[in-house]
Amino acid sequence: MTELVPLFSASIANAGIDFITPVMKVIDSHWYILGEEVKRFESEFAKYVGVDHCISVANGSDALELALRGLQVKPGDRVVAVANAGFYGSTAIHAVGAVPVYLDVDPDTLTLCPKALAAMIDSKPAVVIVTHLYGQLAGIEELVKIASAAGIPVLEDCAQSHGAQRQGRRAGSFGTVGCFSFYPTKNLGALGDGGAIVTQDTELAERIRQLRQYGWSRKYEVSLGGGRNSRLDEIQAAILRIKLPHLDAWNAQRREIAMRYNSAFAGLEAKLPSSTGEDYVAHLYVLRVANRERFAVALKEKSIATDIHYPIPDHRQPAYVHRDVSLPVTESACETVISLPCFPGMTDQQVQQVIDAVSDYFLKGA
Repeated sequence: MTELVPLFSASIANAGIDFITPVMKVIDSHWYILGEEVKRFESEFAKYVGVDHCISVANGSDALELALRGLQVKPGDRVVAVANAGFYGSTAIHAVGAVPVYLDVDPDTLTLCPKALAAMIDSKPAVVIVTHLYGQLAGIEELVKIASAAGIPVLEDCAQSHGAQRQGRRAGSFGTVGCFSFYPTKNLGALGDGGAIVTQDTELAERIRQLRQYGWSRKYEVSLGGGRNSRLDEIQAAILRIKLPHLDAWNAQRREIAMRYNSAFAGLEAKLPSSTGEDYVAHLYVLRVANRERFAVALKEKSIATDIHYPIPDHRQPAYVHRDVSLPVTESACETVISLPCFPGMTDQQVQQVIDAVSDYFLKGA
């Protein structure tokens, strides 16, 4: 039987990394929360992104919520977001009591459409969330220009775009604030949950630092409402410090696989990722195909794992249905997207196995 090509393999992606030494260093220090490893990781990650401040938190969802709170979003405020990114931004919006304003996405990048933002910016939303989806940097320069002209802060959701860059600037350094997840499958993944918020704004950074630890201004003195316990622990920080120097090389491996796929799939009846340059770090390699279920079954028969990121648009989620919202590009994408294996450590044989399976499906008359 042909060996399964997984969508992602932590054992393969993490092969050769020494996790024992940093973990034992933390254990031997007997300091497990907000210690030297966290401080050093925050400094190193801020430098990597190209900003002055990094505040690590418990997970990427907390990063989004605390960033909104740090931006002083209030209940009833309107926050712009896309509806094809897994409801993560929407969860944060609802958590602070704000109201999501969903805009359609660009048909090529599947990220927030600048024309859609420009058409509504005069209505003065409180914040614009820009999600760099699947590892693809959005048209962030134009989006920031539109929002900034109206005095609206931009929150970059960089959970899938660690290291993506354009003209020397990395994801997270364009907007007012950037949010990252270090979930194990991310391009920079911990051995559990973790997240971070980055910014150039010192006042905002200090506010978020308070919010991640109960809203304390000093120990046991709560001077800022809306705080919580959301801290990256020392062991995860130590792991991330070990992995960060490898991130660019791992991203290059992902892009190389994506380039092979794009070259092999050119001319097939499928919509391919729009870029394989440095603005794309191939967190996910996502095709758009007409008959997704049939395609998935065909690949499963060839021992190729697939998944759907994401099948239900946010405005159609059962708990929060927005019946008056119509987003044709978003809705079409959610009906057709399907992800193929693309991760560091994939062998040439595995990549070719995926290429052969996809090509065979279309050549047989999909």
